[in-house]
Amino acid sequence: MVRQEAVARDRGGPVGWGWFAGWLVSGACAGVGLAALLTVGVPLVLLALAAAGCLLWKGPRNAVAGLLAGLAVPLFLLAYLNRDGPGNVCRAVAGGQSCTDEYTPVPFLAAGLVLAAAGLVLFVMLSRRSRAAGG
Repeated sequence: MVRQEAVARDRGGPVGWGWFAGWLVSGACAGVGLAALLTVGVPLVLLALAAAGCLLWKGPRNAVAGLLAGLAVPLFLLAYLNRDGPGNVCRAVAGGQSCTDEYTPVPFLAAGLVLAAAGLVLFVMLSRRSRAAGG
């Protein structure tokens, strides 16, 4: 009897992380959609809202912390796109060169790391609290 309870408790862990990953994807979709609102943003935001509705309907409430971590994805993308900045960055292309102004990537990277860490820590804390209350 004790062995079955331990197995059931162990199965609950990966499932919780799966719901967290679902919220992370939903948050990333919403963040990218808001960042690109004038181009492909509206369908992405609508997709994120539909996914959030499904996740709220079926999933555990503590996994909503994945939304916070998912909002870090567009910040990581911005940090990557500006990796050669700050300043005017030129690249060789067919028939000449192309120059663009880039920002410094450090603030985007730092904000993304803070959001991702906050989402992970919040999820772990809420999971432990719900596990302690249930057990």
